Amino acid sequence: MFVRAALSLCDGRVTRAHSHVGRDRWAHAPRGVLEPRARRGSGHRRFELAGSERVVTISQADERSRAANLVEVEDLKVYFPVRSGIIVDRHVGDVKAVDGISFEIKRGETLGLVGESGCGKTTAGRAILRLLEPTGGRIRFDGDDITHLHGDELRRLRRRMQMVFQDPYSSLNPRRNVGNIVEEPLNVHGIARGKEADGRVQELLEVVGLPRNAGNRYPHEFSGGQRQRIGLARSLALQPDLIIADEPVSALDVSIQAQMINLLEELQDEFQLTYLFIAHDLAVVRHISDRIAVMYLGKIMEVAPSARLYERPLHPYTKALLSAVPIPDPAVELERERILLKGDLPSPTNPPSGCRFHTRCPFAQKKRCPDEVPELRVLENGHTVACHYVEEIDAGRITTRTLEAAEPVAVPG
Repeated sequence: MFVRAALSLCDGRVTRAHSHVGRDRWAHAPRGVLEPRARRGSGHRRFELAGSERVVTISQADERSRAANLVEVEDLKVYFPVRSGIIVDRHVGDVKAVDGISFEIKRGETLGLVGESGCGKTTAGRAILRLLEPTGGRIRFDGDDITHLHGDELRRLRRRMQMVFQDPYSSLNPRRNVGNIVEEPLNVHGIARGKEADGRVQELLEVVGLPRNAGNRYPHEFSGGQRQRIGLARSLALQPDLIIADEPVSALDVSIQAQMINLLEELQDEFQLTYLFIAHDLAVVRHISDRIAVMYLGKIMEVAPSARLYERPLHPYTKALLSAVPIPDPAVELERERILLKGDLPSPTNPPSGCRFHTRCPFAQKKRCPDEVPELRVLENGHTVACHYVEEIDAGRITTRTLEAAEPVAVPG
């Protein structure tokens, strides 16, 4: 395999070990279907090693204007109707899977979208791809409003937007060989057929680290990591601008996760891809993402550059998530405090009023939290938070919960 770097943990941070292969492998990669776009200039993301830590260099070109955004999401809502009745089918409510989120994804960057199961992150990704019909809000792709596209217009758009699914087996048709699976997008969109398509399939398989003759085999003959590479090859067939990766490594072993993450990074740098990376593994998200958005119960709680979010989380929910990440240093692990959130995740059918997090927040206040929805405010350059009292909590002026008798629970270790 050409991707040999591995993820490791150092002081709770994900780092990349040395790789002796690097970009030389790409110098000999077949080009055909995946001719690389113009390389980024000095403004692109660069990974280096400083001791054992990964260093990300971001120039002023990454602080671009709105014109540099490939994807813009404004007040996106995705509701699923709840119906009741045997004789009369009545609409009795809605599951508010996504309830008014806004964010943007810049060209060539990776936006990580994290949160607990059921927070709406996968639904948001599928709505952007228009696999789900938005209930409200607006989605722009490359400056065009795609919220209500249908028919041929939506079909043409799909050439530029693809998805890598979480389960590398159920997303592949077991009755078709790998060659047919990867070739299908080329046939559907009329790009190539016959021998030309076969040649492109071989190139795609080699680009993702599989043998050129793997197309004659079936999905069950491959390991989980290899099946995920097949899914990635299929998504690359149309040379998309945007790939939405829905927990692409969560079903894989840790060592295989590292290979897949490094492969995604190599492909992004070579072919100018933009990623929306959906996951719940915070260590993996930190490694691959330029910025991270944290979701809770259909709302975005915090958005910040990756390094800043991990070094200085501001929203109480983000702090709780990060406090649950184990650190492989017993001395550090024993000294730090963990924030334990009381109660269960509320139902998206009947979410709490005001701040969605106030029923579990260790710092919730009687005033504003249960009644007023917090806006996603810009506090620092590139760091936005949806919390009424974030400044007071950060400064230590609010340390307890006054909404109820309970106080935040902090335990060592």
